[in-house]
Amino acid sequence: MQQTLGISDYKSRRSYIPKDFEITDWESLKPYVDFLLSQEPASVEELEAFLYQVNELDAIVQEELAWRYIRMTCNTQDESLVERYQYFIQEILPHISIFEDALNRKLVANPYFDQLDPARYQTYIRSVKKDIELFREENIPLLTEDQTIAQQYSALTSVMSIEHEGKTLTFQQAGKLMESQDRQLRKAIWEKVWARRTQDADKLEDIFDQLVAIRHQVGQNAGFDTYTAYKFLSRGRFDYSQEDTLAFHDAVEKAVRPVYEAIMQERKQRLGLDELRPWDLNVGMFGDTPLRPFTGADELVSKTISLLSALRPELGEMIALMDRMGYLDLESRVGKAPGGYNYPLMEVGVPFIFMNATGTQSDVTTMLHESGHAIHAFLTLDIGLNVLKNTPSEVAELAAMSMELLSLDHYGIFYPDQAERLRAQKEQLMRCLIILPWIATVDAFQQWVYDHPHHSREQRSHKWLELHRRFHGDVVNWEGYEPYKAGLWLKQGHIFDVPFYYIEYAIAQLGAIAIWRNFRQDPQQGLEGYLNALRLGYTRPIPQIYETAHIRFDFSETYIRECMQFCLEAYHDLKV
Repeated sequence: MQQTLGISDYKSRRSYIPKDFEITDWESLKPYVDFLLSQEPASVEELEAFLYQVNELDAIVQEELAWRYIRMTCNTQDESLVERYQYFIQEILPHISIFEDALNRKLVANPYFDQLDPARYQTYIRSVKKDIELFREENIPLLTEDQTIAQQYSALTSVMSIEHEGKTLTFQQAGKLMESQDRQLRKAIWEKVWARRTQDADKLEDIFDQLVAIRHQVGQNAGFDTYTAYKFLSRGRFDYSQEDTLAFHDAVEKAVRPVYEAIMQERKQRLGLDELRPWDLNVGMFGDTPLRPFTGADELVSKTISLLSALRPELGEMIALMDRMGYLDLESRVGKAPGGYNYPLMEVGVPFIFMNATGTQSDVTTMLHESGHAIHAFLTLDIGLNVLKNTPSEVAELAAMSMELLSLDHYGIFYPDQAERLRAQKEQLMRCLIILPWIATVDAFQQWVYDHPHHSREQRSHKWLELHRRFHGDVVNWEGYEPYKAGLWLKQGHIFDVPFYYIEYAIAQLGAIAIWRNFRQDPQQGLEGYLNALRLGYTRPIPQIYETAHIRFDFSETYIRECMQFCLEAYHDLKV
């Protein structure tokens, strides 16, 4: 594997920025920005060389931002780390935005820009033109404020915890108890979690009200009627339309809601319940004891490396390298931001994985998901330019969600007992079958919110409940807990931090099922198609990347039904 460079020597690859340069403030960056803006490439070759100079500065900036974010999320209670991140957002990124727009305009005006090889640069060229179209200087302070306010969500949720039997538990640790076969314990823990979340519900709603107002103004400033339309272009959705997403919502209601309801009925039957309550949704329904695939982060890492190595030795080595470099922070603790992510580090080239593991099967899924992202980062190292590595989410999530399924045959590494292995495999397939209704709910909710920016909180809650019922039905009884159900969206960090980043999970889930189908028919060819698609980075449009994996870029009702049917058959084939 190419990436054997140590952390100590990667800066030696810098060509015009000193190895000892560190970003402290805008003034420290400005000379290198001015240098780039003064260049006048006089041939296609010089223009390409110039792009690599821009790339060098971009990598340094992006890596500095990455580390400030990583360190802050690892310990949100350290005010100095929060302040360092906010300083970068408020005092450096606004200048970077102006520089990037000036650079984009300089590139488009260059007589050799249109002579760049379209086979290599087509996605970059259209992205540059899109960024120019969307840029408004008056939006810079608004976007800065957006990021600053959104960070308050993580700050609030990271310190949420409950007390149980004299111990303080994070929500992730509490979630482990909600897998218990003791229904009264599940109910007690669930009520504590939601009572604690509700304590800060008004604060979270305040944050979201501010974000909606800011984002609506951003869209208006850019010439769009709604933030929905603005964000659709901003996210680079060149290969499908807003109408396609509305058709997706209809398709999920027709083709997937019945599957969801059937599985919930199966859950009720297997658990021997007269009715399902919200505290019955996380307990395993295929056995009497919760699955416990590992104890502690070290075991999670070692088993993940073994599993990925069984697929292809170099895949395991990628995670092993991250472990040796200290680029894994996996266990849950108070003060750590919720959720999980893989953060690419553009200069060193080795990504960072963050998550909140407590020893559950869900943690295995998360680790394999983030490992898929990490593998993607390693496979694009040879591309060179960051702009051609940074894939849209529809591709990034394909890398991650496919790994969740490609790894199924090697679950024995986590579960030596065959019965437990079959249970874990069946739970993973169940997740594939029931995730689309939640994705459709979140996506449809966001579209409504930003298409109706002056809505009241009451209207927002009513709309959430309407959409949740549309995609999930009424198979779960929420009687007595209606306010909690109306606030379910508050737990979805994407809505606060990365608006409209969600339907991509559905598109990628369908692609992942198709990749897994290929893999089951021919493991070697199926895996190679997957890896070849990831190696493309963003040098090709999304449909071509999917074609390279021998799958379709498709989320029509017909395709959804096809993928659901294949997954259902595999689900029912597993006898537990």
